[in-house]
Amino acid sequence: MYGSHPHNDLETQQVHPSMKANKRSPLLKALLASAVFLSCAVAFVAVRNAQSGNLEASVANRVNVMPMMTQFRAPMHMAPQHHRQSEMKVRSAAQKHVASTVAPPASITETEMQSLARAADEERGLAMDGVTAANSGHLGLPLGAAEIGAILWGKSMTYNPEDPKWINRDRFILSAGHGSMFIYSWLNLAGYDLPMEELKNFRQHHSMTPGHPEFPNSEHTTPGIESTTGPLGQGVSNAVGMAAAEKMAAATYNTEEHKIIDNHIFALAGDGCLQEGVAFEAAAFAAHEKLDNLIVLYDANDVTLDKMAEFTQSEDVITRYKAMGWDAVVVDGHDIEAVYAAIETAKAENNGKPKLLMCRTVIGKGIDEVAGTNAAHGEAGVKFTDESRAKLGLPEEKFYVSPETRDFFSNRKTELKATYDQWQSTFTAWKAANPAKADQLQKAVDRHTPSVEEMFAQIPARDDISAEATRISGSTALNDIAKIFPDVISGSADLHGSNKNYISGGGDFGGEPSLGKDYTGRNVYYGIREHAMGAIMNGFAYYGLNRPSGATFLVFADYMRSPVRVAALAELPVSYIWTHDSIGVGEDGPTHQPIEQVSSLRLIPNLDVMRPADPEETVGAYVGTMERQNGPTALILTRQNVPNLKEIPVETRRMGAIKGGYIAKKETGELKTIILASGSELSTAMDAAKQMGDGVRVVSMPCMERFDRQDDSYKAEVLPASCRKRVAIEAGASGMWYKYVGLDGKVIGVDRFGFSAPGDIVFKELGFTADNVVATAKAL
Repeated sequence: MYGSHPHNDLETQQVHPSMKANKRSPLLKALLASAVFLSCAVAFVAVRNAQSGNLEASVANRVNVMPMMTQFRAPMHMAPQHHRQSEMKVRSAAQKHVASTVAPPASITETEMQSLARAADEERGLAMDGVTAANSGHLGLPLGAAEIGAILWGKSMTYNPEDPKWINRDRFILSAGHGSMFIYSWLNLAGYDLPMEELKNFRQHHSMTPGHPEFPNSEHTTPGIESTTGPLGQGVSNAVGMAAAEKMAAATYNTEEHKIIDNHIFALAGDGCLQEGVAFEAAAFAAHEKLDNLIVLYDANDVTLDKMAEFTQSEDVITRYKAMGWDAVVVDGHDIEAVYAAIETAKAENNGKPKLLMCRTVIGKGIDEVAGTNAAHGEAGVKFTDESRAKLGLPEEKFYVSPETRDFFSNRKTELKATYDQWQSTFTAWKAANPAKADQLQKAVDRHTPSVEEMFAQIPARDDISAEATRISGSTALNDIAKIFPDVISGSADLHGSNKNYISGGGDFGGEPSLGKDYTGRNVYYGIREHAMGAIMNGFAYYGLNRPSGATFLVFADYMRSPVRVAALAELPVSYIWTHDSIGVGEDGPTHQPIEQVSSLRLIPNLDVMRPADPEETVGAYVGTMERQNGPTALILTRQNVPNLKEIPVETRRMGAIKGGYIAKKETGELKTIILASGSELSTAMDAAKQMGDGVRVVSMPCMERFDRQDDSYKAEVLPASCRKRVAIEAGASGMWYKYVGLDGKVIGVDRFGFSAPGDIVFKELGFTADNVVATAKAL
């Protein structure tokens, strides 16, 4: 890929020993003497390779004796001891920052490069000023990746600041979300509706510039933020989901006559992002499904927060990604011409491989006292910002942007508007030629949702069965829902056969036709990658044209907890199908019997946790996931059969699930006792009530969160305060139920690990019988 020059092995990022020789060595003199000849020859080969459209072949092998970055570092004697040690390591490895470059397309001019360089330094100034004003934040990435940002917003990305939700815009995800002043600065410069006053309010209450980027929601509506990032590795995995969503949209809506979806997904990630396991899982998925519309810019600065990166990593990242099936190249992240050429080549190469551009950068570039060290990661450089701004040629005025930079981006905005207008013309013609597709697309964009009653009317009642596992009921409900919503997709972490969440006739998603896959497929096979599945599902939701669901065993929900939390924070309408929900798993034993999962998931704000009791409550739960537009829903389903509770009217069960809680059996005499239950334990509660006489009410509580959102009058109607004798029963941790039973009530739950035995034996041994419910209630 990079040729075979013995002194420049950039594929492994190793420096040949001979390169460490004194600068007066004969070898180095020879290299310097032949620099002009080599540059000309390499440029010729690079241009020819670039014309071939092959990303690897387009990377020229250039021996570039790089200065020791004196403009980026403080004098050695002025730095603290630990900084001096780190600085020496940076200098000794300076040749690692020598990057091969791609032959630049002719479309970038010297004037443009000067404008981009000016914009990069002014973005550095904005980042310094924002972090200094807040006395909080992270300077390292915004300063170290400034040239990358200038190229993306100033030259390479397609977007329209006046229509930030344009469906064919390129997406940019700042996976290293701690460097948020980077994206806020570039959005302001690019002309988005993010005023300078908001940059001045960085990290302040009610500002549009929170500490980490937040996808537009009820708390923040910052335009141009494509995903909520901060937990490292999540953003780059979201980008994989967005790339998959773009492939699906293009395959679904494009025609031979009109191409309306052809955007790229960009992510900027650091060492911390790529160290996280979720990023590796997602990267493997991206390569396997041939997501060549994904471009990850790896801000490789040899630094993590605690230490220089060499303390914790030594793998060859380029080789690792190439082994997975990515195109991967190294560029000097401060070389505008090289980075631009690498991005443009990556965009043009539709070879079935996602792209990793390893951008060698100096963290904190521009603040000499900390640049290139782990001290640059946070706000340690704040006390040096005034002097540093002056060295960059910036005036004393804070939050300064030159008229030249404003003019440059104004012209860029005009160019982008022309592209946007041309697309609008194509889109208009496409709509006229494809009215059915146009209607489907518009409904997907609007997340058009029929009323609950309309959805119920399209889903037949299940009166024909006496007992069924709710995972089976869920399969039927999912397929009924999929007929109503063409944008619904499903997926599983290698458990479609067990989770029963396959959309019949929906096809399988992916880029390998020989396996029966194509990009219109509605069933996504994530492999055994629960963490990545959660983050990729979020990416589908961020992209905005699909309603994703994904499945695994409930006990493995902990593997994907972080993306679930982010989905709740970002208010994404994502559905999780978690089956094998309790000690009813039986013989598989305590490793596979969820105990604490349901209660712990209920602790996540804005996550609805629905544990339906029978086929009709399951229909209500699935309809509820479609109705909900401002947050995710967890569907908790059984492995074992449960009775179809036909003594409760179908409409009562369905609408009761929508409300979260309802009276499943009303007392026929004076109310003396209330039994509350969810899921598979509702039938046990019903059996107990029949034994106890006419003063017992049974309340089904499939979703605490939905019930708690009901008005006070409804809640009082279901759980009147006058009745304090209450028993709750659920095959899981008991703590959450005390808010309903109170100090006078009792909870039959599982506050220990289970054991391996047939499920009915486990239930009996742990007290989940009608007789025990009766005895517990009578003891109150």
